[in-house]
Amino acid sequence: MSNSNINSKMAKVNIKPLADRVLVEPAAAELKTAGGIIIPDTAKEKPQRGIVVAVGNGKKDEPITVQVGDTVLYGKYSGTEINVEGKDYLIMRESDILAII
Repeated sequence: MSNSNINSKMAKVNIKPLADRVLVEPAAAELKTAGGIIIPDTAKEKPQRGIVVAVGNGKKDEPITVQVGDTVLYGKYSGTEINVEGKDYLIMRESDILAII
C-alpha cells in the first residue's frame, strides 16, 4: 500500500509531535471473545496496538524509525491519552513502541 493510499484513509490531525514523540490512534477494544462472549465495558482491556498518525523529527543522534500508517504494539501503560476533535489518541516516545506489525 502506498503512502498516498494510507494518508487518504487516515484523518488529518493538526498535531505535530516534537523530538522522538509519536501520535498513535489506539485500535478499538474487543467487544467479544473468540468464543463469542460479549465483554462488558467494565472488563474491557485497554488496547495495546494502534496506528501511527503523526511522528516527530527525532533527536539529532536518534532518527525516528516508525512512519505514519504503521501499525504498532506498545506497552500497556505507555503514553499520555489526549482527545482531539472528539477522537482519542496516545502521544508517546518512540521508545515506548515495542514492535511494528
